[in-house]
Amino acid sequence: MTSGRRARVDRWREMITQSYLPSAVSCDEAADFHGVARVLQAGPVHVATLRLPALQVLRTPIHVRRFDPDQYQLAVTLQGRRTMAQSGLEVAPEVGDLVLNDSSHPYESWMLPDGGVVETITVGIPRAALPLPRAKVDRLLAAPMAAGTGLAGLLAQCLVHLVAESESYRPQDTVRLGTVVLDLATAVLAHRTETGDAIPPEGRQRVLLVSIHAFIERRLGTVQLSPALVAAAHHISVRQLHRLFLHQGTTVSEWIRHRRLECCRRDLLDPRLAELPVHPVGARWGFRCAADFSRAFKTA
Repeated sequence: MTSGRRARVDRWREMITQSYLPSAVSCDEAADFHGVARVLQAGPVHVATLRLPALQVLRTPIHVRRFDPDQYQLAVTLQGRRTMAQSGLEVAPEVGDLVLNDSSHPYESWMLPDGGVVETITVGIPRAALPLPRAKVDRLLAAPMAAGTGLAGLLAQCLVHLVAESESYRPQDTVRLGTVVLDLATAVLAHRTETGDAIPPEGRQRVLLVSIHAFIERRLGTVQLSPALVAAAHHISVRQLHRLFLHQGTTVSEWIRHRRLECCRRDLLDPRLAELPVHPVGARWGFRCAADFSRAFKTA
């Protein structure tokens, strides 16, 4: 191993111990080593993004005694393969799956890049912030949770977006988004453990609002998008939907129009779409009438 590579590996071990969790890290002595880690404290949770070569991480009882933040860690694999073992169970999740582990128990993890790198996002959830029975949550350790759809998919998307835009957030934005991540993670685990009644009403309301926003985003180009459609998709009344948006200082229709106009503005500034006329840009985002689109866009 060259001195430069040894220094990078040693620096990685030091970083993992100081800002993540104490553990033993080993890797292929013959290969070069390039690892990237970003840790974001977002209100009640921390979010860690790791890009790694092939390596093995071992957290022993000695490491646990040295430092234990008393938290669950919910991770999603974005690229490559990651195998994890804890409490006598071993799991090899697919890309996009969520996996839960516990900082208070030893575990072992293997990163298998498949010719590239392994990329993961992990959210650390303080056990005290999770209003769910610990015995039931512990049954989910080292068990894959598919995150393609539903609440798990929404959480995975939220984590990816949080990491991608983290440099643009103000401190208060980060705290608010961290609360949203905690609410979504709680909802995912509550759904898997059938303990939804343990979630406080304000937490359920925030999760519902995040789900509604995501639903609207996916259908901005659909001319049929309306408050009635949004309410029906979430099994609530239109009146209840309006009350949720009232707390945000807007209405459902105003929010839909705002997001459509933002998408139009983005497309009009995109040099790859320079040949596309203005009115088709409006039409692709749900503005059926060219005059209405021009008026709304100029006003905004």
